[in-house]
Amino acid sequence: MNTYRIPEMARPYIDYDMIRTYTDLPAFPDHQARLLHAFLEKHSKLAGYRELYTLVTGLVQLGLDTHDTVSITNDDKGVQAARSRQLKVLAGDYFSSRFYYLLSQAGQIELIRLLSAAICEANRLKMNLYLLMKQFKLTSDEYIRQSVEIRNRLFQSFNPILEARVYPLWTELLELITRCEVLLQEVIRSESSQHGRESWGFWHVLQRGTKEEKKLLLQEEPDQTKLKALWLKYKVTAELRQMLENSARELQDKLLSVEPDQWGKELSAIGDTFRGYLSGVQEMRPRAIQEI
Repeated sequence: MNTYRIPEMARPYIDYDMIRTYTDLPAFPDHQARLLHAFLEKHSKLAGYRELYTLVTGLVQLGLDTHDTVSITNDDKGVQAARSRQLKVLAGDYFSSRFYYLLSQAGQIELIRLLSAAICEANRLKMNLYLLMKQFKLTSDEYIRQSVEIRNRLFQSFNPILEARVYPLWTELLELITRCEVLLQEVIRSESSQHGRESWGFWHVLQRGTKEEKKLLLQEEPDQTKLKALWLKYKVTAELRQMLENSARELQDKLLSVEPDQWGKELSAIGDTFRGYLSGVQEMRPRAIQEI
């Protein structure tokens, strides 16, 4: 029986004392990695590369996610903040570079090409999203849709090489899993002080708020107490939790329709995690993102 051990394989590339001491990293993309590992395991020609392919893709995604946590501005001039910012940039570069090394050592040049193209496309999609934000031409629904598309892009590199018989299930599960992950992050963000343009809550309130409320949102340094009041008024966290619950239930139903003996433990593990979300959405806190 095959054992999923990608997080353990990734740990030597991720677990450094300096990073733990001075900054935090996003969670390893375990759900997407489990999904990819399960589908590669069933591939008649690629099964032998399933761990390598899943490991390098997870490391690249972690690199992209790490870069995304670097603040666009550099307003905080403190030594600790500057060190954290620098480490995130360097760590993201390091994680991303590992896929070149590991795949070239294995002679897997074609996958280097596919992943490199996906990185470029993900960055292009991010720039388009930032442009829409800057121009205030974004809705809350479009914010989620584009966020899912960006986070999906790297794993979509495997679309051309997966067998046709599993392609529909792969694309549907990848979309559902990624949407749940994005919504979970938005729930956590809504409960913190991160109420800027890079949040669903900002666009939700901007669509529905009064003229004065919109003016408050657009201030360079808005009053955080007033922002929290707006989030409560427009039920930002409650609506996000409901969206997450709906998406998690849809994913759970889809996973339950898949024959477990055919796909092994990876998909079952994903289903178990999201069943936990359905029963504990109301108690989610910022630490939860480290546990997925």
